[in-house]
Amino acid sequence: MRKVQYDEGTHWRAKLGFIILSTDLVGEENIFRLVPEGVGASITRLRTENDCTVANLALHIDGMAEAASILQPEAHPDVVCYVCTSGSIVNGEDRVMAEIKRGAPWAQPTTLVSGVVNALRRLEARRIVVATPYLDEVNTMEAVFLRQKGFEVLDIQGLNIEDGEAMGRISPSYIRDFALSIDRDDADAIFVSCGGIRTLDVLQEIEDAAQKPVVCSTQGMMWDCLRRAGITDAIDGYGRLFQLDWIDESAANIAQG
Repeated sequence: MRKVQYDEGTHWRAKLGFIILSTDLVGEENIFRLVPEGVGASITRLRTENDCTVANLALHIDGMAEAASILQPEAHPDVVCYVCTSGSIVNGEDRVMAEIKRGAPWAQPTTLVSGVVNALRRLEARRIVVATPYLDEVNTMEAVFLRQKGFEVLDIQGLNIEDGEAMGRISPSYIRDFALSIDRDDADAIFVSCGGIRTLDVLQEIEDAAQKPVVCSTQGMMWDCLRRAGITDAIDGYGRLFQLDWIDESAANIAQG
């Protein structure tokens, strides 16, 4: 009988799990763009209605635990993240993380918006402008959430798009111009919200033009998930955030005052 030899596999450094929406056109490819060698990304889908309204976002919580439970249950991801900025806000970070933990008790649970908050704090950004594709009802909740986290929201503007699938077809050049159009001299950073739009394609262009830090949902989430898993690789081309290590105590307090 042959003695089979095993090694640590291709994901020997860390394993990440992501719960993305059934309507998301860009989430998977964006995640894989930011996964360093030796890190694995497992992805499952959470069924959602296409209309991105507060009422529909609130339904995501019902399937959260089940979605988390099927993310490589034998391999045990180190971190499991719910990939929806607006849904994280509508359902609440603590509630989402409790449901993820119920489905995947072996993993560190987190949400996309938790990563964004940590990213903005690490960049020492207190005064921010926010660009979104969302309806006004979602933007109102997002502004309240960010202010509760200690940020001064100088402006938040949305495109009033309800169609979740259509968000993935907004051209990157339009996203770039939209983000730059709401920038202000007194803003410390620009936050482009929504993991379902193609901000990652033009994030570096926005940051270079604005000459200030830019955080987008996918970039902030991936930086946070990787750092939670102990992966500190610098990744070029996606803003100054990815040149920074994990959040330290001083940065954690930036947005608390």
